[in-house]
Amino acid sequence: MKLEGIRVLDLSLFLPGPHLTTMMGDHGAEIIKIEPPGEGEPVRHVGYRAGGHSVWFRNIARGKQSIVLDLKSAAGREAFLALAEQADVVVEAFRPGVVTRLGVDYDAVSARNPRIVYASIAAFGQSGPLKMRPAHDIGMEALAGVLSLNLDRSGRPVHPHMPIADITGSMMALTGILMALLRREKTGRGDYVDISMHDATLSWLPNATGSVFAENRPPVVPEERSWGGHSFYNIYDTADGRQIVLCAVEHKFVNNLLTAVGRADLIPIANQPPGPAHAPVKAALADIFRTRTRDEWEQWMQSHDVCLAPVLDLHEAFHHPQAAAREMLLRDAEGNLHIGNPIKFRHEPARLDTRLPAVGEHTEAVLARLAPGHRARD
Repeated sequence: MKLEGIRVLDLSLFLPGPHLTTMMGDHGAEIIKIEPPGEGEPVRHVGYRAGGHSVWFRNIARGKQSIVLDLKSAAGREAFLALAEQADVVVEAFRPGVVTRLGVDYDAVSARNPRIVYASIAAFGQSGPLKMRPAHDIGMEALAGVLSLNLDRSGRPVHPHMPIADITGSMMALTGILMALLRREKTGRGDYVDISMHDATLSWLPNATGSVFAENRPPVVPEERSWGGHSFYNIYDTADGRQIVLCAVEHKFVNNLLTAVGRADLIPIANQPPGPAHAPVKAALADIFRTRTRDEWEQWMQSHDVCLAPVLDLHEAFHHPQAAAREMLLRDAEGNLHIGNPIKFRHEPARLDTRLPAVGEHTEAVLARLAPGHRARD
């Protein structure tokens, strides 16, 4: 497996850090999850439960070892630093300054192990005027301008559909860690990776910044291609009260669909730039799509070269044949469901270890690797 032999100490909680270490663990890395004394990882106790565990915890803790260390104690701190001497990667997601106060920051760890790759994930990173501001995903989406793009029919921002800042932060941290590990092969030295979830969210907007960079103004959301301004990048109701989307504006797809539904006369309008000019095409398509059910339209598209997709609910999405074919929904031996790993390799595919650790289950075994003087945990 690609990451076999890589040992990761994971101090992070909730989603961004645990998500990235889950991706690494599925591909062979040894993940040692360091949980705080008491009830451990908070998401053990958050949200829906199945099989004795929260669904959230099941999908960010599979296959990991759990140890409990009190990093506020001298013994706990020394045990962590001793473990870090034997590790390749440290991941933490505290507010800036916390790991320094605890004595387990990059400088302290790299002094003992110069090969360490140490990743810090924070809302706003380790610098800038907002670095100490607490924020979860929706706050970073708001400050990154993303929430202003997600509007209801009245033009008011609505709750985001997924934790964009959390997961972009996770993926950028994973990318940075792997870059640093690759570079270490040549230099013999690790590095410090400073990830801001706010930065990561901004970096996902190259196709959304046209009016900002070219005309020094915010976008008029309903008139932009990606957010309803184009008739062929839009959402339409169907006869059964469900929805389909058209999801490509290339001329060939526009021409194919309008010809197939008998409205070739609209092709010149539909091939214009996005904006108010598309109103007659939207109106015509709205009437056309209300003549069949969602699933009838999906069946219809099988014999036409058009970009059309049904709007699935989340249950339908995870139980779709495409998700099954790509192993993105897996069931363990006890019947519990897991999100699969999206990183596919031909020769060394991911292997999911679906076992979940109890709080501190592996403390004694992991600390037994250390010299006797380092084994205390509190």
